[in-house]
Amino acid sequence: MDIMFFIFLSSGLFLGWSLGANDAANIFGTAVGSRMLKFRTAALIASVFIILGAVYAGSGASQTLGKLGTVNALPGAFMVALAAAVSIYWMSASGLPVSTSQAIVGAIIGWNLYSGKPTDISTFNVIASTWIICPVLSAVFAFFTYFAVRGLLRHAHIHLLRQDCYVRIGLIIIAAFGGYALGANNIANVMGVFVESSPFHDVNYHGFLLNGTQILFLIGALAICIGVLTYSHKTIRTIGNSLMSITPAVAWIVVFSQSLVLFLFASASLEHFLSARGLPTLPLVPVSSSQAVIGAILGVGIAKGGRNINWTILGKIGIGWIATPLIAALLCFISLFFLENVFNQTVYLP
Repeated sequence: MDIMFFIFLSSGLFLGWSLGANDAANIFGTAVGSRMLKFRTAALIASVFIILGAVYAGSGASQTLGKLGTVNALPGAFMVALAAAVSIYWMSASGLPVSTSQAIVGAIIGWNLYSGKPTDISTFNVIASTWIICPVLSAVFAFFTYFAVRGLLRHAHIHLLRQDCYVRIGLIIIAAFGGYALGANNIANVMGVFVESSPFHDVNYHGFLLNGTQILFLIGALAICIGVLTYSHKTIRTIGNSLMSITPAVAWIVVFSQSLVLFLFASASLEHFLSARGLPTLPLVPVSSSQAVIGAILGVGIAKGGRNINWTILGKIGIGWIATPLIAALLCFISLFFLENVFNQTVYLP
């Protein structure tokens, strides 16, 4: 297999590492921030299910992202992923949970502009609409789940120690579900631009079948897991307690709501089920887990009367969301120029 592919794939692995470092907070940051789970326990559980979600349910969202712009040269894919990764790294180093989805979309648009390829406006509109739908939907889920959980706890008369045990078990389960949803939805951000150039072939080992795309997604998922385990502490502190004071029950509500949103935007089976019955469907789009978890926290905050929300931190996060795609697009455009003209690499094909 061509060693150059793995050299160029390194930017995708860096992007995966950056995504794991940034988005782990969205899976279990509230659980760790509320001191209900140890970091290492939550990280290991989430990592296992990130891999499962990426390998077995990641193809749907990647197809939609590919329609935005088909990056048809390996060096170009390298630079698209690198521009997105650098953007995410800068934001993560500042402790801001930004959108990896917005970063990769911005970088792809930068590649489209440089290569003279048209950006599919209808696909962009679908993706951009989820930047609003995603946090709003997560806030709605969290709002109603908060009242449901509060009513259950009031009427069940569960002893505090038993309640603590139930919440801890619930957080473990939801960390697994959140990891699966993140892997299924966001692996497209990490490896989607490399699908066209992937050299991997199907593997069948004693009836265990992985196609070439699944192998590529497996490699990307491992990079995400390394990011989760090595560099996610700082962002977890922002999500865990800086935006709003988090109780264990609220931690469960927040992670449940954002995980459900990611799952809905990644489930091809659900889309087919609804479509076959003439019901409205959600697009299969890699959405931002950061936006989903912020929406969920705000949903709980609104349910509690809008108290205890740190609006200064929220404003900083909002600025990060606006800046990320712009920075990624600009970085990608400039870097493609140097890669083509200084290093003589073919960054796009006619």
